[in-house]
Amino acid sequence: MAVLAKKTMTADSDNGDNPSSLRVPAEWEPQQCLWLAWPHNLETWPGPANNPGSANNPGLANNTARFNKIPPFYARWIQLICESTPVRILASNESAKTCEQLVGGFSNVEIIDIPTNDCWIRDYGPTFVVHKNDPTIRGVNWNYNAWGGKYAPWDLDDAAAQKICEAENIPCVDGALCLEGGSLEFDGHGRVLTTPDCLVTESRNPGLTADDVSRELHQRLGVTEIVWIDGGGLEGDDTDGHIDQLARFTDRENVVVSVTNDPSDFNRLALEKNYQQLKLWAGTTSPSVQVHRMPIPPARMIDGRRVPESYCNFLRLGPERLLVPTYGVLADDYAIGLLTELTGAEVTGLDCRDLVWGLGALHCASRDQPA
Repeated sequence: MAVLAKKTMTADSDNGDNPSSLRVPAEWEPQQCLWLAWPHNLETWPGPANNPGSANNPGLANNTARFNKIPPFYARWIQLICESTPVRILASNESAKTCEQLVGGFSNVEIIDIPTNDCWIRDYGPTFVVHKNDPTIRGVNWNYNAWGGKYAPWDLDDAAAQKICEAENIPCVDGALCLEGGSLEFDGHGRVLTTPDCLVTESRNPGLTADDVSRELHQRLGVTEIVWIDGGGLEGDDTDGHIDQLARFTDRENVVVSVTNDPSDFNRLALEKNYQQLKLWAGTTSPSVQVHRMPIPPARMIDGRRVPESYCNFLRLGPERLLVPTYGVLADDYAIGLLTELTGAEVTGLDCRDLVWGLGALHCASRDQPA
């Protein structure tokens, strides 16, 4: 049973700020820049399991073949983003050289020498927090262990949030939780959507209860209302159910939710339960919320494994633009139309059929910094 709209407990912040003065801006508010991490980990896009590669590098040849599609994808993506939003890219050593070759000539792009283990910066980058009554901004540096210890090593990713704040010359506050950014969805005024399997779990925060997590989110981020959605995540998703694949605010009064119209889809019952839970909450919160069904694409397999394709993994670029992942199916058009109608933004589809084999899409691979 979901814990719906649980109010957080008031606590004094040990960093000198009253939690009631803090908030995480919504992604449709103006943005200072967008952070990316240049892809370089071949294991993120593995080659076919039935082809071992070369004798000297078993499996590597096929990993390289799949991976080779990713840097050009990033170049196309960055070119789109920097039309309206400055882009800062984490890259070091050989990755920085490749990044410079492909995007160094673009305006509005800066390459920052920060090493990483992988590209999923949404999950290990800082959560940016602002004061409600002045422009002060800070980053919260959470603990990070690659989705519950799934993919070692993660030491460089865990260190990246602090380094990003140093590069921006903004204060950085350490958070007590092991937390990924893709597990939290904010409305900009204290409400957050999340899933318990990504926070209240022994693999991230052993011994902590939902109340413990709520207190920390209130203290560090000013969160005042948490909606715990526990229907389940997408088949093939390795995050244990990140909310940015399942449900997103498009503004304070509208939420889109991943569902499926295919009665034989393995995801159907879990996604329908998420939808019904959000519908129950939507009329009890203030301001009230309209919940909109956004069907996921039909199941698609790569190397015998379903990839977690979802239109909820869209990327908002401030108030006027939105990029949505597409997958070469009819459902793409419905998602683009729905998001255009709800946001009034310029919505552009970007083919993510190669990117999603890394088990994430546009939102997972980016971190917005509010203006």
